[in-house]
Amino acid sequence: MDSDSSSTDSPADFPPASVPQPPAAHTTPVSESAGTPSAAGRATPLGGVTAKHVSPLPTPRVDTNPTGKRLAVLTLMALGVVYGDIGTSPLYAFRECFKPEYGIAATAANVNGILSLIVWALTLIVSVKYLLFVLRADNHGEGGILAMLALIIGKDTSRIYRRAVIVMLGLFGAALLYGEGIITPAISVLGAMEGLNVVSPAFSPVVVPATLVVLIGLFVVQRFGTHAVGRFFGPLMLIWFAAIAALGVKEILRTPEVLAAVNPMYAVAFIAEHGLGAFFILGAVVLAVTGAEALYADMGHFGKKPIRLAWFWLVFPCLLLNYFGQGALVLRDPTAVANPFYLLAPRELLYPLIGIATLAAVIASQALISGAFSLTQQCVQLGYSPRVTIVHTSAREYGQIYIPEVNSALALGCFLVVLGFQSSTALGAAYGIAVTGTMAINTVLFGVVAAARWNWPRPTVLILVAAFLAIDVALIGANVIKVAHGGWVPLVLAMALFTLMTTWKRGRSILRERLKEITMPLPAFLESIATSLIPRVSGTAVFMTSEPDGAPVVLLHHLKHNKVLHEQVILLSLQTASVPELAPSQRIFTLERLESGFVRVVARYGFMQSPDVKEVLAVLRTQGIKTRPLDTSYYLGREDLIPADKPWKKGGLTMNIWRKRLFAIMSKNARSAAAFFNLPPNRVVELGTQIEF
Repeated sequence: MDSDSSSTDSPADFPPASVPQPPAAHTTPVSESAGTPSAAGRATPLGGVTAKHVSPLPTPRVDTNPTGKRLAVLTLMALGVVYGDIGTSPLYAFRECFKPEYGIAATAANVNGILSLIVWALTLIVSVKYLLFVLRADNHGEGGILAMLALIIGKDTSRIYRRAVIVMLGLFGAALLYGEGIITPAISVLGAMEGLNVVSPAFSPVVVPATLVVLIGLFVVQRFGTHAVGRFFGPLMLIWFAAIAALGVKEILRTPEVLAAVNPMYAVAFIAEHGLGAFFILGAVVLAVTGAEALYADMGHFGKKPIRLAWFWLVFPCLLLNYFGQGALVLRDPTAVANPFYLLAPRELLYPLIGIATLAAVIASQALISGAFSLTQQCVQLGYSPRVTIVHTSAREYGQIYIPEVNSALALGCFLVVLGFQSSTALGAAYGIAVTGTMAINTVLFGVVAAARWNWPRPTVLILVAAFLAIDVALIGANVIKVAHGGWVPLVLAMALFTLMTTWKRGRSILRERLKEITMPLPAFLESIATSLIPRVSGTAVFMTSEPDGAPVVLLHHLKHNKVLHEQVILLSLQTASVPELAPSQRIFTLERLESGFVRVVARYGFMQSPDVKEVLAVLRTQGIKTRPLDTSYYLGREDLIPADKPWKKGGLTMNIWRKRLFAIMSKNARSAAAFFNLPPNRVVELGTQIEF
């Protein structure tokens, strides 16, 4: 791999002056990065050249209307991925509502009131908001906050500032999801291990070490993927839901009057009686709906129908039976409020229950970890993150990926919160902030989709969003008061990640603008090439560029230093479409045969796909652009960023000095473009440029 970082050489005698030269050092040249796919629009065809455009018309990854055996299989699989988080909430949610600091006694009225709040939170937030409405906002079958954001920004919005606010909201919501990815494994495994305290107080010192051992094992095995054991997640969660339902039924049969709590008037009466105290309780009630975001985020893996079927026919009834069972137990024995979930079980079944609870917690954690990997891949493709190492762990399932940088960060975060908080009770405050913040942002984005994309009547959208936001804001308010007690953790983490994402996006935008200033239009470059006597050698050269309408700076550097061109030169620009995936047949967006053996290609990938230049060349071969792997060289520009000691400001783009330095550090530590684009290492040439910005 060759590298040339010099940009101060005097122009050589060859190529001739008619051929554009790379900018001298005093012009602070900007080199293209092949690392972040451009979101630029359609390339402008050159005069007299035939251009081929293929519209991106992706199809969902799964059958949108499965039936019979296929529906049953997808529903079972959804149990193991989608419902792990919310399925383990009974371990701690009901118990947290009776924390001593709330001052709520375990009386019949209070038990029924809290049960009613939980029942209607599950009904309104999960059943109505997410399953009936939010799941409609699919981006070609894909879900998740960034998929929804891509759906919105793919629509031409009338006001730039409104678009910017929407993007900022979506990015902050994505940042909060990383907080959930850290807290969910910690609180779920801690909650499962705390069953040892019920067996014997002597086991208390073992809870935290045992939790750390489980978490270490969980993160270590990520590199091997979950395709081997993933098939067992669904059956294991089916056993879990059956077990918690059976435990609940046993107690309900002994105290059937607890079922009266399904009446929402018990919730209303509880709020009326306790006032501000009831408001504080909402901060614990929200723990019953953690994981609701997973229903939407994992829609692309299973489809809407299996997710809805699993909820309404299995998960929802089983959760209700367990919560009612815990309430029935506390009605009969108020002291059981210390850990009502594990006290539902006969003593001889405690160890098996702890075992299955730990497995369920691991499965719930796996879903969040995999979600963090997928979210990071989307951030990279949409231009909000530097390149990272993306390892595909399954040859059969494209969506199963492993990102070592994210895995290490999540593992470190989990270990720190377990050691810092020591119990699931202490972690509850931190969890609630992350969950409620994401829910509120999802509500706002859904409203934008309904109004801008679906053209729903504005009054209908306003009423719907206002109703959902009223619930979200109440839950956020109840959790904001816990900021000093752990709620600051996800907020600080989200702000840090939000800063990194916006810094990267803005930095790339600034460099792109600088590049446009110094890039020579491609027609003028080709005209100068046609009149020069540059030697040509056999083979193909592929020059990566983020600006398809200009001559890549790396190409100019190549001419300056090597003074030769290949017989065939492909100018390749990789862009990210606002859809999840594109098939290989939809890969080539623009294909133009230019003069002097040049070919301009714009290839597109979905925001959930990893770009692969070798695949692009394979597609080009089917369209008449002949290349041979051993005769093809790949040229990349490497940027050496030098932040200037003054802020950058031009038009609507600004960047302070500290953010420029941060951007330079991020750029320096990004994964190499050659590895990211799956280029053969022995065929890559990198030419560097110093950039002052």
